[in-house]
Amino acid sequence: MFKSIVVAAACALALASTAGHAQESPLLIKLSHVVTDETPKGQGALLFKRLVEERLAGKVKVEVYANSSLYGDADELEALRNNEVQLLAPSLAKFEQYTKQLQVFDLPFMFDDLEAVNRFQKRAKGRQLLRAMEDHNIVGLAYWHNGMKQMSATKALRSPADAAGLSFRIQNSVVLEAQFAQLNATPVKMPFAEVYKSLQSGQVQGAENPWSNLYSQKLHEVQPYITETNHGVLDYMLVSNARFWYGIPHQVRMELETIIDEVTHSVNRQAEADNQEDRRRIEASGKSQVISLSGEQRDAWRMAMQPVWKQFESVIGSDVMKAAQTVNRKRQD
Repeated sequence: MFKSIVVAAACALALASTAGHAQESPLLIKLSHVVTDETPKGQGALLFKRLVEERLAGKVKVEVYANSSLYGDADELEALRNNEVQLLAPSLAKFEQYTKQLQVFDLPFMFDDLEAVNRFQKRAKGRQLLRAMEDHNIVGLAYWHNGMKQMSATKALRSPADAAGLSFRIQNSVVLEAQFAQLNATPVKMPFAEVYKSLQSGQVQGAENPWSNLYSQKLHEVQPYITETNHGVLDYMLVSNARFWYGIPHQVRMELETIIDEVTHSVNRQAEADNQEDRRRIEASGKSQVISLSGEQRDAWRMAMQPVWKQFESVIGSDVMKAAQTVNRKRQD
């Protein structure tokens, strides 16, 4: 907190000394992302641009660069830290090198459902994690949903033992590596763009994705079984360059934060609607069998993953993990 105040004060002084120049042209915010305009994240970026132009005309200008047209996955965070772009919304797994605390979202079966995730993100510990990377000049502004992850495979996955011997595509995450290793399965890191062909060819036999990814990328056509595990969350964090963000004049920054709150509500509502609709479409297609877990089966998966929780407790923090566990309804007072 002290560092944030110092940074904010220093930036405010710098702005004051150049106030005359600041009034000559609007503040430019470049918002870059790696998906299409049609996705909830893409729509959120366009809504942010529209609301800023409506409410802060002449003060702030927003340029949106979709579909990796400005920066891709590999270099966008470094570009943000260098203030070459001012807003990004990477998936939470991408922040592993800057903070280990966000790995809590990758822990398997930590959250019962999306409502539990929402409760955690709105409470003090979840809000605190938005500031966990300020020492690296990255400040979190909001959580944007993609959805809860489901496990798909070439065989039915009803118990943890069913995954043994299969290869699963994962994002670049040590937690996800440990998750599948615990199942005696083989985790294979690969870009999302390669997943369909890899599943089709049999290079990997399974994957984990929200319903919207499964349907939009037609993964259900090459995965005969999808188990509704809701075992993890695939979310994004809207982030900015910390020195840039705290250097924005107070009243303008407050208005931008209000707009971000509105956009976040819209993005998250649309993401959940898309996932529900795409789940229905997958079932209706008849190309993949959707398997629902009983309460006892889900408990068996959660118990099987306890060693993964213990493995990462010291790096994530027992306080973070305890706060995450308490948001599940059956563990609330």
